[in-house]
Amino acid sequence: MTLETPRDPEQAEAAHSLISAEIAPSTTLGAVHLTVTDLGRSIEHYEHTVGLAELERSDARVSLGVDGRELLVLVEEPQARQVSGRSGLYHFALLVPEREQLAEWLAHAARDRVTLVGLSDHFVSEAIYLSDPDGHGIEIYWDRPRHLWEQRVASRMTTLPLDVDNLLGELSEQPHRSYPGLPPGTIMGHVHLKVASIAQTVSFYRDVLGFGLMAQLGAQAAFLSAGGYHHHIGANTWESAGAPVASESTVRLRHATIVLPDDTSRGLLLERILASGQEPQSTTAGPMVEDPSGNLLLLLTGD
Repeated sequence: MTLETPRDPEQAEAAHSLISAEIAPSTTLGAVHLTVTDLGRSIEHYEHTVGLAELERSDARVSLGVDGRELLVLVEEPQARQVSGRSGLYHFALLVPEREQLAEWLAHAARDRVTLVGLSDHFVSEAIYLSDPDGHGIEIYWDRPRHLWEQRVASRMTTLPLDVDNLLGELSEQPHRSYPGLPPGTIMGHVHLKVASIAQTVSFYRDVLGFGLMAQLGAQAAFLSAGGYHHHIGANTWESAGAPVASESTVRLRHATIVLPDDTSRGLLLERILASGQEPQSTTAGPMVEDPSGNLLLLLTGD
């Protein structure tokens, strides 16, 4: 499905209320965990189409990433059903460091006939969209320099057609006949969620977790971040207003990962979560919390 972000940036409504909590500015996102129905098929897609590399594999689980950094974990459940009208993942977004690298990926998509679902210029970034074999949304993007959009996200972030010819003009030489994979430095830039309610989502991610509200389109969409980034978390109700979370028997987002810089910043965050009335779930990987739409978030530290 094609990304739909606020078409008219002047309609974006950023919050002006006093924020009572602030997440550590250097907070980032980590690996996204997904359920898939055919692990072999998914590995083929993510290695050869997307450009991730296999890091670790067991019978029903694979970890993929770039340059040793884990960005995606797939868990096979062959009987999982695809459902619509549920909260969960809209797309996860892989951020490449340079515009030329986005152009290289687009040249690979054209040469290898990759099916795309969107090509967009968001002012803050340029983005290419596709889906995996189970329908999970994927974005591959490049950020414009921060000084061009900083403090202008609410007024300027939009969706316009991507200037494909201009992007491909970045290529200094003929692209590789076979795509070598996503470049070193690729990270999980943001995660865009399908949610049941924007008001409840903002209340949780802004007022409890402490992400800054960068832009909002009424009751339809919101974009939140740490440290003034254009967004680490996107949320919309276009397909999921009032909907329950996808059940465990479906193809779904298992959880996303928020990476705090250290134990102190994670401890402060956990205190706010407890004060809000939610007790984080203890897992072998770390504490897990749930947003108001049922989307799970693993809280890790980078130290």
